[in-house]
Amino acid sequence: MAKIFNFQPGDSIAGKYEILSYLGGGWEGEVYKIRELNTRIERAAKIFFPKRNIRNRTATMYAKKLHKLRACPILIQYHTFETINYDDAPVTVFISEYVEGELLSTYLSWFRGKKLPLFQGIHLLHALTVGVESIHHLGEYHGDLHSDNVIVQRLGLTFDLKLLDLFHWGRANKDSRQDDICSIIRIFYDAIGGPKSYAKHPPWVHDICCGLKRSLIAQKFKTASELRIYLETEDWS
Repeated sequence: MAKIFNFQPGDSIAGKYEILSYLGGGWEGEVYKIRELNTRIERAAKIFFPKRNIRNRTATMYAKKLHKLRACPILIQYHTFETINYDDAPVTVFISEYVEGELLSTYLSWFRGKKLPLFQGIHLLHALTVGVESIHHLGEYHGDLHSDNVIVQRLGLTFDLKLLDLFHWGRANKDSRQDDICSIIRIFYDAIGGPKSYAKHPPWVHDICCGLKRSLIAQKFKTASELRIYLETEDWS
């Protein structure tokens, strides 16, 4: 995706931050790695496209949702808003913590066949489930879960993950939470090889994925908690 804003390393924004590098862009805006001038702490700055943030509504709703979910360790922590002038127009800058790591989509490319071994795949699914469960317990949902919205920070016995870009329109309900559950199962399915490998996997993989049929997943795992308990009590030997 072509850059819209022309910020370069060394540029100053809001008189408080220095641009370090461009991290990526999406439908709502562009994200940069920045450094606070006073503290030298590295942060992330999401700079919203004005046409996607009319009357600051998008940024405000996003900030409120992240603040509500600030106790969820899987989410990136929001810090503050700034307003800058760009081409003689006010532009909102959303300041949050900067997270080291790789997008899951990039991380998978390191593995043979671009897929995780099953043991690591089940740990990935468990980490995602625990994170999504914490969001759901606070009455919210993510709404946009896929491998380009998951950052892998560390892999030891389990995965240390962060989620990006919550969908911030609309109230959480049973269907939106079920969408999250189906999405993390789809991430697991793709991470262990997707359709090319599915038929060769052991029965327990099929028991979790349910052929990616939403109705079957919803019947088996009505909540993220049910999925977590299933993963924690299943015999994986």
